[in-house]
Amino acid sequence: MDEATRQGRPAVEPTAAAGTEEQKSPEEIRRDIEQTREDLGDTVEALAAKTDVKAQARDRVESIKQTAQQKREEFTTKARSATPESAQSSVKTVADKAQSNPLPSAIGGALLAGFLIGRITSR
Repeated sequence: MDEATRQGRPAVEPTAAAGTEEQKSPEEIRRDIEQTREDLGDTVEALAAKTDVKAQARDRVESIKQTAQQKREEFTTKARSATPESAQSSVKTVADKAQSNPLPSAIGGALLAGFLIGRITSR
């Protein structure tokens, strides 16, 4: 039973459709067969790609990484354009001092971390 019969339409007989087409030469039939094989091969490759879960996961992870990288770059650009020059130079000066003399920075960081931990655990 074909699709037309299931939907309540009259079935189309293959011989009726073949009688309306002109006769194809053997070379045309070979080309049609080769084209059909290529189409079938493409379809099989597409189906194989859809069933490859690991490759899909890798592609998704790569897509997410690229999106995150773009968002980070946009945020950095916006932050730099919104920050005044004096604040940027102050931050750079503090960072340079911390690199040249790390002990006071480390002590300050430890005190800040201790304070924050104390506040969190007291709740």
